[in-house]
Formats: sequence, structure tokens, C-alpha cells
Amino acid sequence: MPNIRPISDLRSYTAVLDEVAQGSPVSLTKNGRGRYVIQDISDYERNEAEKTLLAQLDYGKRAADERGSLTTEQVKGIFEGHFAQEA
Repeated sequence: MPNIRPISDLRSYTAVLDEVAQGSPVSLTKNGRGRYVIQDISDYERNEAEKTLLAQLDYGKRAADERGSLTTEQVKGIFEGHFAQEA
């Protein structure tokens, strides 16, 4: 169940911070509307890593759409040719 508290509860911020746990953020409202979220640092770091990964995947997809892509067989051929030259 979401943990939603009015921002005025921050007057005793330690009580609010004690409610924050991994996977259980606390949402703060201002004038009855959602305004802020306090979350565990590991959740924040995971969310940031996921956003970065999604952005990189999107970049890769757009690049493949614009420039084309190689089949698995084409990649194998490139690697086989490259490593055959070194031997």
C-alpha cells in the first residue's frame, strides 16, 4: 500500500524518514496533491541505472534503424575474418 503523508509531517522528519524503506518510498503531498517522494538510496540508484539503460537501448535502436544492422551470420563472418588474419 502506498505511504502518502502531508508535507507538514516533515516537522518531525525523523518519523517520516523512519517509514522509508527499500521498495517502500514515502510520497509527500502539498495542498492535497503529490509533490515529493523520499526513497531509499538503493532504489534511487537502481532507477537511475534503469533510465540510463533504457536511453542506451533506445539510442541503439534508433542507430540501427538509421544506419542498418548486421545479421548474426554477417557478424560471425567479420569475427572469423578478423581472427583468421591474426593467426
